[in-house]
Amino acid sequence: MLESGIVAAPLIMILTIGISLIGLFRSPRIIDMCLFRPNQFLRAKKYNTIILSGFVHADVGHLLFNMFTFYFFAFPMERFIGTVPFLILYLFGLVVSHTCTWYKHRDNPGYASLGASGAISAVLFAYIVYFPTTTLMIMPIPVPIPAFLFAISYVGYSYWASTQNTGRINHDAHLCGAVSGLIFIALTDPSAFSRILG
Repeated sequence: MLESGIVAAPLIMILTIGISLIGLFRSPRIIDMCLFRPNQFLRAKKYNTIILSGFVHADVGHLLFNMFTFYFFAFPMERFIGTVPFLILYLFGLVVSHTCTWYKHRDNPGYASLGASGAISAVLFAYIVYFPTTTLMIMPIPVPIPAFLFAISYVGYSYWASTQNTGRINHDAHLCGAVSGLIFIALTDPSAFSRILG
């Protein structure tokens, strides 16, 4: 039974897992249709891919990593801020992260990306603002990591990985998604930042 106040997160998780698995094992055409291709976004009017690409993943490992992260942070985040603000945060992260990707790769016809990483990064970093003393367990590291230290490491790794341009996993989305989560809090609850220092 779902906890009171949590509606959107389970629905997003079910849809993401279902569509990703169907695309990976039954109908690869679904993944191809959902890919975010910056070069075609405006030219071919592929506007829907800015959202659809967040529901497909490159492989099972990519899907599992994103969904584990989503489960541990999105569910409590929706409970804390409410369903409508959570949905706005998630979609805002998805759109902003893909906007960054579009700007960087808009003249590259061979570039395509997929995954919910941008939206999940937005949720993760918004969560860290509200709960900065949280510790995270990340395999295979055997000790808890403070949330703020994870945030710094995550941004650093995402920046480095975005310069490598390998595969279809969008590391630019990780970075821009993280920033979008901070922007969302700054716009909706700016006092949250001062509470960290208080």
